[in-house]
Amino acid sequence: MIAVDTNILVYAHREDSEWHERARTCVAELAEGKAAWALPWPCLHEFLAIVTHPRIYSPPSPLTAALAQIDAWTESPSLQLLAESELHWPQLRETLLAGKIAGPQVHDARIAALCRQHGVKILWSADRDFGRFSGLNTTNPLTGYPR
Repeated sequence: MIAVDTNILVYAHREDSEWHERARTCVAELAEGKAAWALPWPCLHEFLAIVTHPRIYSPPSPLTAALAQIDAWTESPSLQLLAESELHWPQLRETLLAGKIAGPQVHDARIAALCRQHGVKILWSADRDFGRFSGLNTTNPLTGYPR
C-alpha cells in the first residue's frame, strides 16, 4: 500500500506549485485506482495548516477550498485513513529511539510509525528526512527516484 505525505498533497492542491500537474496526476491515479492507498490523518491536518497559512501562500487557499479538496480525496473508495491506535505508542517509541529523533523530526517519526503500524510499504514524499526511518520505503513520485 502507498501512503501520501503532506508535501505531495500540497503540490497536488496548489496550482501555483511547479509540481502541481505531476502531483495532481499522481494523487488522482491513486484515488481513482482500485489498489488500496492511504493518507495519515496528521498529513491531512498539516495540509490544512500549510495551504491556508497567509505567511506561506499569498493568497492562501480559502478554508472552504482546502476542506473541499480533503472531501474529494476521502471520497475515494480505495482510501484508508491512518490513525493512531493502542499499537501506536510502542511503534512510535521504537521509531524515536532507533532514529535518535527529537524536536521537529518527531512529526515525521509519527508519520513513519503510523505507516508501519498500518502495513504501508511505500510513502510518497518529497522530503528526504524519511530515509532515516527503517522499515519504510520512501519514493518521490514527482521525480521517480526512491529516497
